[in-house]
Parts: sequence; structure tokens; C-alpha cells
Amino acid sequence: MSGNYKECIEACYVCAAYCDNCAASCLKEKDIDMMRDCIRLDMQCANLCRLAAQFMALGSDHAAELCKLCATLCQQCGDECGKHKHDHCQECAKACHRCAEACRNMAA
Repeated sequence: MSGNYKECIEACYVCAAYCDNCAASCLKEKDIDMMRDCIRLDMQCANLCRLAAQFMALGSDHAAELCKLCATLCQQCGDECGKHKHDHCQECAKACHRCAEACRNMAA
């Protein structure tokens, strides 16, 4: 596996784990209405990150396309999570933004 793939795959799996944790933690917050967009994006981002990592591991010809989409969704999810003061949201935002950068580099 090439170095670019390896770094991006790792960033995707880390991001997916933070998104899963963030979504589960958001469901426990008192004002769940305020967290709807965060939860929705967390779930979508986690799934797409895992799929992008799988396609890279498989050496798919479509990995770069998926990584481009993954970068866009990670950026959106990170921006949304960054709006919330909760630690789980702030940690998720950082993981999402790191993954977005790794995916942009991989897709370039």
C-alpha cells in the first residue's frame, strides 16, 4: 500500500471513530434539537470515511473520487461540530478537518 493511501486510510478510520463517538455523545446532550445537524453529519461522515478507507485498501480505481467526496463531507462535519462547545464535538471537529486534508491530498 502506498504511503499516501496508508496515511489517508488511517485518518479516515480515526475520523470515523470520532464521528461515531460524537454522534453517541450528542444523543445524551440535554438540548438534542440543537445537535441534530451534528448527529446527522457525524453518521454520514463515519460511514463515508469507512467506505473511502475500504476502497483505498482495495486499490480501487474509484478511491480518489470517493476521497474527494469524503474531504467535502469531513469538512462540513468538522465545521458543524466545531460550532459546539462539547469536548466530543471539538475533538471530532479536529479529526474531521485532519481527514479532510488527508483526503484532499490523496485525491489530488
